[in-house]
Amino acid sequence: MFLALSVNQNKLITKLCNGEAVPDSKDAQQALSLLGLDDQVVRSKNGLHLAKTIRLIDAARVQGAVNAGVTFEHHLLIDSTNNALMAKPPSKNRLACVAEMQGAGRGRRGRAWVSPFGQNLALSFIGDIDLAMNQLGGLSVAIGIELAQVLRDLGFEEVGLKWPNDLVTQAGKLGGVLIELDQLPGRSSRVCVGVGLNVTVAPSFQEIDQMAVALGRELVSRTELAIRFIDAIDTVLSQFSPVMMSQYQARWASLDLFYGKSVRVLQGDEVVMGRDDGIDMTGRLVLDVEGDLRAFNAGEVSLRGSEL
Repeated sequence: MFLALSVNQNKLITKLCNGEAVPDSKDAQQALSLLGLDDQVVRSKNGLHLAKTIRLIDAARVQGAVNAGVTFEHHLLIDSTNNALMAKPPSKNRLACVAEMQGAGRGRRGRAWVSPFGQNLALSFIGDIDLAMNQLGGLSVAIGIELAQVLRDLGFEEVGLKWPNDLVTQAGKLGGVLIELDQLPGRSSRVCVGVGLNVTVAPSFQEIDQMAVALGRELVSRTELAIRFIDAIDTVLSQFSPVMMSQYQARWASLDLFYGKSVRVLQGDEVVMGRDDGIDMTGRLVLDVEGDLRAFNAGEVSLRGSEL
């Protein structure tokens, strides 16, 4: 069962993160326990305070900086940012949500994404797109490309992609993208994009076949990352069409850290070895298997570099 913070607990934690002391109360102790901050508390005659301040994402700055028409929510603790937005009634409004910590964060294929409080970026964006679900095959790849480009533009030049949309470096996985779709009446779709990015520390739980890494450099704040990511996702959803995939094919080749390398794809019980030959016009991974080109759907396969 997921336990949320009360209004009072939210106020107490915000004060603590800003370097203020709060009364040593049951409310404060429970909130600190829920957030895993018990071992960071110092007790004094003034009450409780954190041994080190935690810089929260600046919600007012994000709301003031993102594209007009996007409504922004900031939570200290939530079960899942995707769940929060998907639970809202259908609307033409574009919504973005970040959480300092998720109680039930999810990655692709049901994998858990667990991250300590106030250290990384858990972000979701929801909006409508005037395309049917069967026209959105390349959307996941397009969003991954734009997010990787944001990080490169911010100075993280080592960041690339692992198909379909994992944000990676040569050392391991930085983050990933989860996209959930709902078909709306007519030929439009509701798209929820969830992003998990390891900014300060790597999460405590990871896929067993992949190392996790964090950006680990104070080149940019989580607030700035949230602004850039929200704007990038909003732009993709407002402009995407299947005919744009030819442009994304070319851009993919420069961002795919496995491009041209020998890789193996796991599809059920089948293991396919081949050379990463990029993506096709629907965003599928293309492998050159002894001269024969084979395409794989994002939802069916896993990719590993055979050298790693």
